[in-house]
Amino acid sequence: MHTEQALEANLAYINGVALQSASEKVDADTLRQRACSELLRQRAIEQGLLATNDTPATEGVLSEAASNAIELLLAQELVIPEPADADCWRYHTAHQALYTTGERVNVRHILFAVTPGVDLNALRKQAEATLLNVRCHDDQALDDAFAKAARTMSNCPSGSEGGQLGWLTTADCAPEFAKELFGNKEIGVLPRLVHSRFGLHVVEVLAREAGTAQPFEAVRGAVSMRLKQQTFVTALRQYLSLLAAEADIQGVDLDRADSALVQ
Repeated sequence: MHTEQALEANLAYINGVALQSASEKVDADTLRQRACSELLRQRAIEQGLLATNDTPATEGVLSEAASNAIELLLAQELVIPEPADADCWRYHTAHQALYTTGERVNVRHILFAVTPGVDLNALRKQAEATLLNVRCHDDQALDDAFAKAARTMSNCPSGSEGGQLGWLTTADCAPEFAKELFGNKEIGVLPRLVHSRFGLHVVEVLAREAGTAQPFEAVRGAVSMRLKQQTFVTALRQYLSLLAAEADIQGVDLDRADSALVQ
């Protein structure tokens, strides 16, 4: 314990630098984000890219100098190769829905929102029971069952309209939601719960309009950038794990890794 700085036992620290003030209430995800930023800020100082008297982040906000130094640090430390054409082609082939323009789906849903403090097990059971209920009705009664469930249980404003979201394109949806809706031929109530950053969804696809698949040559650049971003995210996670393994971390849960993880 750093006796000079860690007097507040309930606070989180990276090498003695506090990630929050004594009066601040910070959730676990925000705390982890701050911890990662502080690990990178301290590494930038070690590498001579940032002045030693740089002020640690205030309520999670880094100084402009620290942000610039971290960007330079990652450019120097993370080697992100250009994806091979063969890898790009395979990705394009396996993810046609991502490179199809004009596809639309007419959708309605029932949202069971994940909110702070919610009992996730109970929420899932309620969502699964609702899914089973609307799937058990015949086609003639399905509209009433789905609309009624949406009006009484959905945590989305669309609930008052029976869950109607209307015609959607991929640009209208969160990526994880769009992944479940586009690029297939399913019509009707999907036989599974759809997970998104907002919660659990019971989804019915009312109609589809097929889009136009873009040839590989037309989207080669976009595919390459997507693969590079995926590689960057993996490399950054490994780099942060290495820094975490070498740091004195208190009050925040970060994945640690052996130094051999990043060569």
